[in-house]
Amino acid sequence: MGHFNDEDQLFAYIRKGDKQAFDTFFLRYYSILCAYASSFVGENEAEEIIQDIMVWLWESRESIVIESSLGKYLFRAVKNKCINYLSKQRLHEHIHHVIATRLYSHFEDPDFYIVEELTQKIEDALDKLPETYRKAFVMNRMENKTYNEIAVLLGVSPKTIDYRIQQALKNLRMELRDYLPLLLSILNL
Repeated sequence: MGHFNDEDQLFAYIRKGDKQAFDTFFLRYYSILCAYASSFVGENEAEEIIQDIMVWLWESRESIVIESSLGKYLFRAVKNKCINYLSKQRLHEHIHHVIATRLYSHFEDPDFYIVEELTQKIEDALDKLPETYRKAFVMNRMENKTYNEIAVLLGVSPKTIDYRIQQALKNLRMELRDYLPLLLSILNL
């Protein structure tokens, strides 16, 4: 195992598809990266995130560009993935809350599963939107910000925000067409 001492060498072997080098690397980094991820998210999520990164690393090994060290690169990747995970969690809770609140004002006692299903469907549909459309839509429909407020926050014109929200609505109407009657009343789709 002598030729795996150096981090750069180790990654050079991984790049060539050396499974043994990857196993060595996995054992060397797995627990420390899990511990690092656990400082952002729960333990189970941390393990899942690290496993995803490891799989991605192996699958993308030939195209990855590492500017500094492999270690630094990985820690940055883990941090980014954790932050994305947390912002998705927050969005999920936010959508769930909005849907539940608005459903309760329309129906006496909406079924919990309907709230869950709608939340998931909206999240999936939002995921498919370009980032700029999604941001504008969430700020407007979920956070009740005006076009002008969003424009100031994102540094673009209100006209641009209007366009992005119209595009988001067009896409969401298509994606969520089976749920439209319900969503028209609760999300102004």
